[in-house]
Amino acid sequence: MGSLTGRFGLVTGVANRRSIAWAIAKALARDGARLALTYQGERLLDNVRELAAELEGPLVQPCDVTMDEQIADLYQIVGREFGGLDFLLHGTAFAPRAELSRPFLETSREGFRIALDVSVYSLIALARGAAPLMAARGGGSILTLTYLGSDRVFAGYNVMGVAKAALESSVRYLADNLGPQHIRVNAISAGPIKTLAASGISGFGGILQAYRERAPLRRNTELEEVGEAGRFLLGPESSNITGQVLMVDSGYHVMGI
Repeated sequence: MGSLTGRFGLVTGVANRRSIAWAIAKALARDGARLALTYQGERLLDNVRELAAELEGPLVQPCDVTMDEQIADLYQIVGREFGGLDFLLHGTAFAPRAELSRPFLETSREGFRIALDVSVYSLIALARGAAPLMAARGGGSILTLTYLGSDRVFAGYNVMGVAKAALESSVRYLADNLGPQHIRVNAISAGPIKTLAASGISGFGGILQAYRERAPLRRNTELEEVGEAGRFLLGPESSNITGQVLMVDSGYHVMGI
C-alpha cells in the first residue's frame, strides 16, 4: 500500500499494546499518517502516553465519549492542530462486567443503556464531529470494530452482541448519510483476540480453541492482520468501499455445523 504522508487521523479505544485500535494505529503511522489518540480517564493515560511516544508528532487528548462537550473540545483541538481530518478509527466499546456474566434475560436497563451509549452512540457522535473536518479535506474514511456476536450467540457476550448488531446497522446508515460528502464508513469484524475487553468474557479460551479447530485456516487471528486490514479500509486504496463489514477471522464466519 502507498504512503499516508500528509494524512491526519483520530484514533479512539487504545488501551494497551494488545488493543486492536493500537495495531491499526501502528500500521497507519508506519505509512506516514499523523495521529491523535484519545484516552478516557486517568487510569489509561499513562498507557496511551507510552504508546504515543512511539509515534511521530502525535496528539494525546482526553475524551469521554459519553460527554458531548468533551467530543466538541476534542475536535476543536484536532481541527486547530491538523486543519482537517482524513480518517477516524472508532475502537471504543464497553459493557459493565456484570452484564457479561449474568444470563442475557437478566440484563439491567442501566447496563443496556451504558453498552449502547458507549459502544454505539459514540460512533454517531464522533462521526458527526469528524464530518466537517473530513469535508474540508475533500472526504475521508471512518472505521469501527465489531464481532460475529452481532449475528450469532456466543456465551458470555450477551449485551455486547446486541450492541455490535446496532453498531453494524449504524455503519450502514452513516455510510448513506455521509456518502454525498465522500466520507466512507466501514467496520472490521475480527476473530477473537486476547484484548483487555476480551478478558471480561467468560469461557474466552474455549472460543479461541473453537476457531483454531473449525475456521478454514485452522488458526486464530493475529493483531497485525487486523492492523493491516484497518490500514486498507482507512486508506485511499479502499476508496470505493463503504457500508461494509470486513470479516478478518480466518474464515470462521463461513462455517456451519
